Amino acid sequence: MTSELTIGFLPLVDACLPILALEHGFAEEEGLSLRMVRDVSWATVLDRLLYGHSDVAHLVAPLAIATTLGRGRPAQPLSVPFVLGLNGNAVTMRPELARKVGEPGKLADPIQAGAKLAHLARERKFAGKPLRFGVVHRHSSHNYMLRYWLASCGIVPDRDVEMETVPPPFCADALESGDVDAICVGEPWNSVAVERGAGEIVIATAQIWRRGVEKVLAMREPVLDERRDTIEALIRAMRKAGERFIDPEYFDSNAEILARPEYLDGDAKLIRHAISDHLLLAAGADPVHYADFMFQYREAANFPWVSQAQWLYSQMVRWDALEFSEEGAAKAGAVFRPDVYRSALSGTGQPLPGANSKVEGSLSRPTAVGTQQGAITMEDNRFFDRRVFDPGDIAGYLRSLP
Repeated sequence: MTSELTIGFLPLVDACLPILALEHGFAEEEGLSLRMVRDVSWATVLDRLLYGHSDVAHLVAPLAIATTLGRGRPAQPLSVPFVLGLNGNAVTMRPELARKVGEPGKLADPIQAGAKLAHLARERKFAGKPLRFGVVHRHSSHNYMLRYWLASCGIVPDRDVEMETVPPPFCADALESGDVDAICVGEPWNSVAVERGAGEIVIATAQIWRRGVEKVLAMREPVLDERRDTIEALIRAMRKAGERFIDPEYFDSNAEILARPEYLDGDAKLIRHAISDHLLLAAGADPVHYADFMFQYREAANFPWVSQAQWLYSQMVRWDALEFSEEGAAKAGAVFRPDVYRSALSGTGQPLPGANSKVEGSLSRPTAVGTQQGAITMEDNRFFDRRVFDPGDIAGYLRSLP
């Protein structure tokens, strides 16, 4: 018997796993029929999910937590049993700004670029024309990682620079029109801006946090409870899709699938750049390889670490006038469901970590970790400023931040 699932998504390369699970037949192997529904903003993806027009959604991770905590609307509990990928975003600036903080055709050092940007931000603020950054949603990893970088470099968001919400498909337009000076968005929209000559990529978010959580598979808690077997089947199908996604033999065919009108409706060449970790940083330059720009499979990349959810909670406390509480931190962490991920993959041979939480930003070299099954070696997961996040002391971590 076939189970049907409707999946909401935005036209981004990191919507790849459910799309490829469908197109490569992995969903069908698991007895699933998937219907993909494309939207234009994270707000509409969330509305469709909450009102039952979709069963599950490709969603920015912090939005699942904010919705559960009742930030900006009445609380509705969401569950995240699968992470669709880590990183995959970049900071793209108008060319005249990019060239003042970095070198065309090269990824900038985040500390050096941040110092130059801080000087420019002060100049622009004094002149009455503060720099304006576009982020895809208030409750997005893009927003929190960008703010983390800016604050660590001496720039206070909302005071020294302005922050504006721009849906991903419109980010290149906003940059080109001059509505914003910089964008933080996922692919292919950085590359679209670069190809148009509207912007140049300055840094990748993987330079801010090497293994930062990004998009997730989210659903209403009752849907997970009622359709647990179906959701676990989807998890298995997407893990197979992840293995196919990182296989160089399939880079071309995967790019062509994602480029179709019903999915990203984009340029397969630009999409392939992102899939293969090659970025066109400036118009006319050669693509630059940056390893693990997108991170969809290795090192338990899809595992919903409770500590990653709690780091996002810490940033909500920091930037959203949210009062810290141990109860709030626990509630935020409970949105991520490693128990469901474990149940879905137990006995499949897929590696499973031995823990549900870890100290984020603590590894600088490959380290073998304890597992429930299989073998896992974790690699560099540091923040650019070398701070570490211990989920056992969130209050202390918050006190340590600038």
